[in-house]
Amino acid sequence: MTMTATQVDSTSTRDQVPLHAAEVRMTAKYHPNLESNRRDGLGVISHCATALLYNGLGRYEEAVTAAERACEYPQELGYSMLVLPELIEAAARSGRPNCASAALERLVQATRANGSVWALGIEARSRALLADRAVAEDFYREAIDRLGRTGIQIDLARAHLLYGEWLRRENRRICARQELRSALEIFTSLGGDAFADRASRELLATGETARKRTVETRFDLTAQEERIAELARDGRTNPEIGSELFISPRTVEWHLRKVFPKLGITSRRELRRVLADPLRTILLA
Repeated sequence: MTMTATQVDSTSTRDQVPLHAAEVRMTAKYHPNLESNRRDGLGVISHCATALLYNGLGRYEEAVTAAERACEYPQELGYSMLVLPELIEAAARSGRPNCASAALERLVQATRANGSVWALGIEARSRALLADRAVAEDFYREAIDRLGRTGIQIDLARAHLLYGEWLRRENRRICARQELRSALEIFTSLGGDAFADRASRELLATGETARKRTVETRFDLTAQEERIAELARDGRTNPEIGSELFISPRTVEWHLRKVFPKLGITSRRELRRVLADPLRTILLA
């Protein structure tokens, strides 16, 4: 099922929240438990996607409201395990520990009944948000270990992000950078712009700076950057590139802003010349 941003929640448009279609699709695409053809299911997905986006934007009060609206629908196990983690994160981050704890109790009932690696990973990630300092790190590591074995990349990325944020607040900046870089890479590959921006802000807060470029590192493109650069070189627009790679135009632009300095150029017009550079061919051989 593909949902456009305007189909998600009309109130979001009035609030001028940048609902990115790629991020909305993640809610349904990466969680096979959803039965999207059901009327109640569509309502849950709509409000859950809105809560997910507000969490990505760091607008936690509004995320709580959207998640609570999703909880008004009859809850099956699959829906509960999507909605309740959004509510727990939003409530924990907006200073509502009682709300977060109540939601965690409900989530544990669902995850234990399900018993899958993914469900237990979601539970561990949610527990970490409410755990004491002495045990929070164990829960984050458990979440990353479990979710890393599921193939559901969006949930793994969110575990890396939350762990990285926690590490930064513990003044463990070097460790935080590793987690935040992992999160940023996954969010960017999925087209999760709001969460990618959140991870970028956290990285900056750790004092992260770009690597000093040398002749060897100048052409060090990731596979995704390489493909985007090639399509841009061939005259494709950002929306066209995004459509082919299943990412948003904004994510395409984000990648190109990283590609240009790596290639030592300042515009798309120069891509044809530099991508055919013999030195680059030698360095990548």
